[in-house]
Formats: sequence, C-alpha cells, structure tokens
Amino acid sequence: MKIGAHYLGNGECEFTVWSPTLNSIAVEILTPEPQLIPLKPQTEGYWQLKVNDVYPGTLYRYRLNDQEAFADPASQFQPQGVHGASQVIDHEFEWTDTTWAGVPLESMIFYELHVGTFTPEGTFAAIIPRLPELRELGINAIEIMPIAQFPGDDHIQPDLAYRNWGYDGVYLYAVQNSYGSPADLKHFVNACHANGIAVVLDVVYNHFGPEGNYMGQFAPYFTRTYKTPWGNAMNFDDAHSQGVRNYFIENALYWLRDFHIDGLRLDAIQAIYDLGAKHFLWELAEVVHNFSRGETWKRFLIAESDLNNPQIVRPPELGGYGIDAQWSDDFHHALHTLLTGDRQGYYQDFGKCADLAKAYQDTFVYDWRYAPHRKRFHGISCSDRPLSQFSVCIQNHDQIGNQMKGERLSERISFGGLKLAAGAVLLSPYLPLLFMGEEYGETAPFIYFVSHSDPDLIQAVRAGRKQEFEAFHYEEDPPDPESAETFLQCKLNWELHHEGQHKVLWDWYRQLIHLRKTHPALLNYDRNSIAATSDEDKKLVVVRRWCESKEVILAMNFNSSSVGVSLPIQQRARKLLDSGCEAAEYLSVGEEVVLEGMSLVLYEV
Repeated sequence: MKIGAHYLGNGECEFTVWSPTLNSIAVEILTPEPQLIPLKPQTEGYWQLKVNDVYPGTLYRYRLNDQEAFADPASQFQPQGVHGASQVIDHEFEWTDTTWAGVPLESMIFYELHVGTFTPEGTFAAIIPRLPELRELGINAIEIMPIAQFPGDDHIQPDLAYRNWGYDGVYLYAVQNSYGSPADLKHFVNACHANGIAVVLDVVYNHFGPEGNYMGQFAPYFTRTYKTPWGNAMNFDDAHSQGVRNYFIENALYWLRDFHIDGLRLDAIQAIYDLGAKHFLWELAEVVHNFSRGETWKRFLIAESDLNNPQIVRPPELGGYGIDAQWSDDFHHALHTLLTGDRQGYYQDFGKCADLAKAYQDTFVYDWRYAPHRKRFHGISCSDRPLSQFSVCIQNHDQIGNQMKGERLSERISFGGLKLAAGAVLLSPYLPLLFMGEEYGETAPFIYFVSHSDPDLIQAVRAGRKQEFEAFHYEEDPPDPESAETFLQCKLNWELHHEGQHKVLWDWYRQLIHLRKTHPALLNYDRNSIAATSDEDKKLVVVRRWCESKEVILAMNFNSSSVGVSLPIQQRARKLLDSGCEAAEYLSVGEEVVLEGMSLVLYEV
C-alpha cells in the first residue's frame, strides 16, 4: 500500500499512515490555515483520508492519540529538517527520457559520489555540468550515496548546516533538503539519462539515524530480538512486521517509479535480520523485478554484504533472494594490502599475491576458509554464479573513510601504484566501481562527518569513532566528525583534473575503460574463461582471460623494483597496455618480459 501524502490534483491530497497500535490519528494542516482533521482507520493498521483544499507546498504533521504531533514517517520533503513539519509534493514533471533504454548491469562502470562534497555547492543541480566529463571518461552509472533527510545544525551558515555521509537518514522518502528539492533530483536523473548515464541510489534499510527518529511513535518499526551496530534492528519478522516491510518496499518503488532511478544499492544487508519463511530481501527483489517487467528499461538491486554468501544473488528457484548483484570486499582487501602493506584490523586476513589471484579466479578469497581476524571460518564458494554478479573497487566511501584521516590512495602510494590499482580493477571480470575523484588522483580526504544538534549524541559519535580505530592501532585521535572544517576538507579539487600527473592518470582511466568496453576477452564474464596465478617471491599476479579466439594476459608487479616473468603464451603476443615503460611491444613464446616496479602490462595473444 502507498503511504504518505499523495497529491491527486485540483487541491485534493490523500494522506495514508501506518499505525496499528494507536487509537486515533489526525492530520494537522499547518499552512496556509491551521486545521486538524481526523483520519479514518483502515484494515491492517492503516489510517487514511482524502482532504480538499490542500495544495503542493502545504506543511503538515500527524497528531497521535490527541497528544504530540510528528512529521510523516513517509514524508516526501522536510524543508525545516528532521524536527520540522512535512511538505506536500506534486510529482508532476516533464521527463525527456522517454527513449532511455537503461544500461545493462554487466556493462556498468559505477562512479560513487557524495552530493555534498562532489561540488563546491553540494547540490544535485551543481553535478549536472560535470556529467559530460564523466561521460567522456566512460562512466555510464552514477551511484549516489544516501540522500534521505538527515539532521543538521541550523545555527550555522546554511551551506554548512547539513553535513553527513547519508547513513543517518530518518525520513527515507524525503530528498535531503540541502541537496535540493524532489524536482531538482528529477532534473538530475533526467540529465544523467540524457548523457547516457544510469543512476543508482544508495538506500539504508537496516537502521534509521539517531536524531529526528520518531518512527517508534507511530508503529513497531523496531524489534529487540536482534541488535545492529546502530541499535535495535528493523522489525522484518516480528509482530506487525508486514507494515514495516511495506514501508521499505514502497520506498524502493517510490524511487524507481517517481524519480526514474535505475537501481538501488542496499546498504549492509548483513544487518537486515529476517528468520521468516520469505526473507525481506527476497520479497523486495520479487516486487522490484515485477515492477521492472512493466517498464521500458530494467531496474536492479545491488547488495552490500560482507557475508561472502552467494545466496544473496541466487534466484529464488535455487534457494536465493534474487538480488541482481553484490559487492565483494575480498577483492579490495587483497589488492589494497599488496599496494599499501597494511596488515591491521581486517587487513590481517590478506596480504599475499595468492589472495588477489584467488579473488580474480573465485571472487571470494574466503569461501569457507579460516579467517584469522574473524577467528572463525568465513564465506562459501560462489562458483555457480556469473562473474558479472559481483562489483569490486580499490576505493569507496567506506574504505577511504576507514583510514583514520580519510586518506585516499593518492596520498599513500606512488603514481605507478595508482595506475596499477586502476588497471587491476578495470581489467577485472567484475563490475568496477570508482570513487569520486579517484580517476584523477584527488588529494582531498574523505573523512567521516556529521552535524548533530544533541551534545550527548555528538560526544557519543566522537567516542565511537575513536574506538573504531583501536583495532588498527592508531595512536592519534581521528579528526572531529562534528567539525565543519572536517566536512570542508572533503570537497573535491576539480582544478587538479587538468594538471600534470592528474591529467595523465585521468587519461589512463579513460584508456582502461575504453578497452574494457571494446575487447571481446574483457567482455566475457564466464567463470570458465579466466585463470589466475601468482608468484609470492616476485610479488606477481598473472591473469588470463579469453573469449573464443581472443585472449589477453594481464601481468601485475607489486614489487617496488623491476622483475622478469615468462607469460603463458603459445604464440606471439602484442602489447595493448603498459602502465610502465619497460615491457616489450611484442613477446615471443618463451621470451621473458620485464615489468617495471608497481606496474602492469596487458598483452593480446
């Protein structure tokens, strides 16, 4: 069932809210003239009423049991922030993407961005002029970090009042007011489609943020049966859970239908607990796929998960949930440790060339193997799933933010290492994801930042952030997440894009993406068409990929000095790419190729 305030036109609006345990609910119209109008009870705990003389822009809230009043849990806009009233929205919009056919999931080059730090303005509108550059780079899918309304501090200048990664959202239907209006988001999506770019929205269905969270006043959205790192879990399988499930399923449809979003990235699904016969993720995927069948282009779901469990992406007929793809952190961890030498925290489970070779060959490094950091066996084989169901990266918001000072790789490894990292990801058989600015070696950090108004909550966030880094044995304190300066440090320096080595790196990324999109062997995601080997002494990883008569061999040197290697070729090979300058243009059978330190070479056989 649709929930929230739905403007029907001609001054009529239908209000629907789910509250199965309350005795009365009234909609309190605040503008232009105050009114208090009782809603009528419906089946399954819903309350509903059509009200006349209500127009777009009207502010309202719900009064519960004739006592306190709160914003709509399914509010579509919160112009006054998380503690203010909701606003009625008219979704009428002149879309120009009628010929948009989408981008096939297996062809996507993802580009993750945070709206607030991507541009100086930090708005949807400010991204649009940057789209041609992303298109020229070869990007065909933008993945936006969460945009649900999160808290802010209205006591400081407006452009700094709202600072958050987005994972503290409390109104999941409401577009973050500091980024723009619902219409601004539609203009952005429309512009992306005009540039041949799909839009993926990061959504958080495992918890609500701590400030401005009034969901429990309306209904049993939470359960004490399970705990998450953020408090009580969402109620997906306890009493009254059907209304909770409907809230999130309707939210997914809302973004896909009303905003033409192409796909959703589901945050940390390991914290979505459901022991019912039909897991929430299964139901969500089923509904989204049914919706997609009636549309002119396919919509999809991508899960973030650290479970190393292919059940997530298996179809229901094989006992899975039917999610279209999932992130695979093992690839990142294996590559990151070879590039940086990090061995603290969860990185202690990685660090060998054999780990990266296994990540290429088998996707999961831990497929029911003992993981020293976890102190238990972890994961299971995903050999029955195509490679195109997994997304990998070398940088994303979490992995940069997990560095205490939010340092990007550009601040930690050599220029050669950056080129090697890019090639390792973009020449992999998986769906590649770039993090904003990675393509030109952005130097600005991406640090965890928030803007709360509760002093106790601010202290708790600071303490939690400090504790989080204890496992990595950092001796310093992390940057203050509440500081506006922390947020400002994270703004991209777009002028770097055209300067010196930054421009060279950008050109390298474009070259890699073009090759990935055009070479038959790099377009083949069959698990039986890839083979990877490693040499720990030389710190080498060699990956063969083929498609019918076309074959490429990728050799990667993670040593700081040059090494020689004999590649497994049966005929003369021609060089396609070289991130260094020492590899020969042509290679004969049995001939050794020399790889510069921290470099890669790609040959075509």
